[in-house]
Amino acid sequence: MTEVEIRSEKVNRQQIVETIGAQYHRHNIEEDEWSYAKDAGTLGALTEKLGYRPAHYKLDRRFTDVDDTGSYAVLVETKQSFVDSDAEQLATYVEEEYALHRGTKVIAILANTNDDRIRVWKSEVDDEHLLPEETVLDCMEHYKRLFSIDHQNDREKVMRNTYALNELLHRKDIDEKNRSQFVGTCLLFVKHDIEMYCHGGRVNDKVKIQMQQRWGQFTPTQIRSAIGEVLEDLLDGSNNKQTKIRLLKRDVLEDQKVRALTQEDWIEVLTDILMNIYRYIDADSSEGQDILNLFFITFNKYVGKADKNQAFTPDHITDFMAQLTEVTWKDVVLDECCGSGSFLVQAMVKELADARLGCTEAEFRERADEIKQHHIFGIENEEKAYGLSTTNMLIHGDGNSNVEFGSCFDKRQFIADAKPTVILMNPPYNAKPRTIPASYKRDWTASERNGKSDPTKGLVFVKYLSDIAKAEDWDGVRLAVLLPMAAAIGTGTRLSSVKEMLLVDNTLEAVFSLPAEIFYPGASVQACCMLFTLNRSHYEADGCTPKKQTFFGYYRDDGFVKRKGLGRVEQFDADGHSEWKKILKKWLDLYRNKTIEAGYSAMQSVTSSNEWLAEAYMDTDYTKLAENDFQGTINNYLSYLVKTGVVYES
Repeated sequence: MTEVEIRSEKVNRQQIVETIGAQYHRHNIEEDEWSYAKDAGTLGALTEKLGYRPAHYKLDRRFTDVDDTGSYAVLVETKQSFVDSDAEQLATYVEEEYALHRGTKVIAILANTNDDRIRVWKSEVDDEHLLPEETVLDCMEHYKRLFSIDHQNDREKVMRNTYALNELLHRKDIDEKNRSQFVGTCLLFVKHDIEMYCHGGRVNDKVKIQMQQRWGQFTPTQIRSAIGEVLEDLLDGSNNKQTKIRLLKRDVLEDQKVRALTQEDWIEVLTDILMNIYRYIDADSSEGQDILNLFFITFNKYVGKADKNQAFTPDHITDFMAQLTEVTWKDVVLDECCGSGSFLVQAMVKELADARLGCTEAEFRERADEIKQHHIFGIENEEKAYGLSTTNMLIHGDGNSNVEFGSCFDKRQFIADAKPTVILMNPPYNAKPRTIPASYKRDWTASERNGKSDPTKGLVFVKYLSDIAKAEDWDGVRLAVLLPMAAAIGTGTRLSSVKEMLLVDNTLEAVFSLPAEIFYPGASVQACCMLFTLNRSHYEADGCTPKKQTFFGYYRDDGFVKRKGLGRVEQFDADGHSEWKKILKKWLDLYRNKTIEAGYSAMQSVTSSNEWLAEAYMDTDYTKLAENDFQGTINNYLSYLVKTGVVYES
């Protein structure tokens, strides 16, 4: 190494110390390094502790801190330009740290001295514990936060506990229609108390006893009042604060059955949420936010809805649609019929995860504030769903969300001012015609105008946004919408008319046929997802020739199975990996690469007179047909013959 290289390496090492924090830097040998042999007393003593003689025991930079939440160590090994094999040397230092300092929480870092490239691991140096999102060297407080709370992001455990909690609330006689908001407000209260009264936010049996003793000091009335105060504080400065507070009090705190809960009931419910839900969710990570959303959505399945055809979107489908539209932290996202807010939460989760990449903790917090205050916009017309969206956004750390109460058709200026770049939505499929503006019903028949449901099957909501996009001259806005299959296959006068108007102004990029009974145990409608690019015509200058082919995906298998009393449940393989995650990757890869695969996808030029679904265009994959497929078809046909009286069972 030349003299210049040595000086450069010293400077870069000093920068590492200044970034993580000089007050945490520990050294016991020359060059400000750390010797684990000296730490142990002798190399022989270290060998005895490890059970083998280590090849490496002099670490470049070691940082430690101790507080009420535990002992922390950040181990940094520097190289001019590290390679994969250098991880083995770093792993040795981690083993030595654990051998000499049992119970320490370790962050291990490989850092280049000739550029700013780093690689970071949490607890162990292996592929499972690599933190790919950690691309910028940060401060000790940031690395400690990676361990905050004993959360493990265990999806399956949280799901099992969620279903068990629902049974507990059933036994406590909490109405199904109020359970989601009740659980949400209780979770907010538990989170508040842990942060206020348990230093460091650790959740263990000691904390459980501490919290039970605290809650045991209150009467049921005082507990409800305390929850109300937490909600008031969280909503301070929020848009429509008084409306939100009124709805939460009406549907939760002042509900007759909630008021009937005894002190013992409250302690049991709050303890269950603390120990079986909250402790497993790290809301500061993107995976933890996903699980938090999954937990909340589970209870939405039991919400009493004003319209039996209104279906709250499953969490994994909101995930698919957010990734389909490639949401980043720079996007502004709108849902004009936001329901419980699941699309908005999913978009916020995606934006926050993306915002973490390539920035320090301070920079991330600045981006996060920007996202929560200026990137998420929603509208909801139904009171109970609006209350749910409020609770949902609060749970995910957004108390000042831009969610408006009222009809989207009355919020044109709100939408225009938002200037969305991505729109995610699941509009009402059978909205009452009287709720739709007259300008969209001019060519409707009398029976359609006076009918019980929207003859466009929800497409009128897309047309409304299309008109705003055209008037405001939005460019390239991505819109993903969940609609009934009837909207895709319908070729009648009304549907063909609205589909043609949409294609004149917008490009139909893709249509995906989704799994049957996707809303189970809610609405039974068969759904599809349509992806549009707004304000870019589907047609060439002649107004009738499609500019390009549309992608059609036959995405009927999402790896979930239907279980009585539980709904559709995510499945995991023998190694604990989500089957859905594998399927999601394939769904996205097929679309992004425009891959045609028999049984999965097709590409086709379409107009308003064509059916918009994969089944009409894709090839059948005959290799997947099995004997039971033939038997099932025969059985179904026989049942039909018996039902129609063509044949008799005798």
